[in-house]
Amino acid sequence: MFSKLAAVFGLLALAAPVTRGAVHNVTVGGPGVLKYDPQFVNADPGDEIIFIFKQKNHTVTQSSFDSPCSRLADGFDSSFVPVADDETDFPVAQFQVQDTNPVWVYCRQANHCQQGMVFAINPGDKFAAFQANAIGNNTNSGSSSAAAATSAAATATAPASVVTVTATVTVNGQTQTTTYGSYPGSAAPTSATSQDHSITVGQDGTLTFTPSNISAQVGDTLTFHFAAKNHTATQSSFANPCSPLSETSTSGQVGFDSGFMPVPADGSAMPSFQIKINDTAPIWVYCKQKNPASHCAAGMVFSVNAIESGPNNFNAFKAKAISSASSTSGSSSSSGAEPSSTTKPNGASRAHETGRGAGVLVAGFAALAGVLLL
Repeated sequence: MFSKLAAVFGLLALAAPVTRGAVHNVTVGGPGVLKYDPQFVNADPGDEIIFIFKQKNHTVTQSSFDSPCSRLADGFDSSFVPVADDETDFPVAQFQVQDTNPVWVYCRQANHCQQGMVFAINPGDKFAAFQANAIGNNTNSGSSSAAAATSAAATATAPASVVTVTATVTVNGQTQTTTYGSYPGSAAPTSATSQDHSITVGQDGTLTFTPSNISAQVGDTLTFHFAAKNHTATQSSFANPCSPLSETSTSGQVGFDSGFMPVPADGSAMPSFQIKINDTAPIWVYCKQKNPASHCAAGMVFSVNAIESGPNNFNAFKAKAISSASSTSGSSSSSGAEPSSTTKPNGASRAHETGRGAGVLVAGFAALAGVLLL
């Protein structure tokens, strides 16, 4: 229902078989602007809302009419999307309308909501009252997110508790003050400069991600380089290592998926797939190849910002993957990271898929490619 995309690559994993309708573009923020433009839309089931993130660092987070500046339990959330002042290639996120019920949205950056930065789908005649509720709301959106998060002392399959951090980060050379969720024991939230982390998928014919466990900071990118045979980089969860996040999430997360990347044994070019880190939440990844046997169940998994001091560490994640009876394949798209680009083996093309039709095309190609090279 809600997916994150970068400006140059769209991954659509819409679970509901809703007929595609109209497309509504909504600008989020901009230089000196705390506003969604337009502030509301009237949409039919099947319509798509494209949120275009501009400067500085905003979110698209579902709330409710009565609590405009607090995240709705199990509601969607884009996470923070920092955009530098000189950026011209704007990241986007997509929401597909399922019915005609009102959908209430706010930006959970600092006090943006309390300054009236809210949005609605099908609000009827209640948008003005919704915005007035937000402006009169004294609840800090970051604090409410932290209060709703799971305790760090929970069981091994539960996420660590999130805390709200206000810090200065540098994104693409631009210094910004930002508020975002951080996780105890995870990577440091600030960095002098963002960096790219290179991960080889299937190096030297092995069923591995190399390296298999890294720490990354806000603004960093991860580039997966695919070696010979046919692998994927597919986001999952700690609880279900070998299943796409879109199939197991209870909060509407859809995760990213590179799709199958067939590379001949004598191929010299390595296709790549890149994501961007938006917060310090752990990210769990696996290869969904199952022919002739599950690569995930063979331990072909990867993690970013796993909390090594707690029970949900990389070795525990890998052990759960190996102990799984089977893995499921599927396409999905982002939480906590933005898919950025895919370079095909010739190194010359970049995908620009947008809309549901492109998502079907990618899925169909992945299903075919999955049996080409083992």
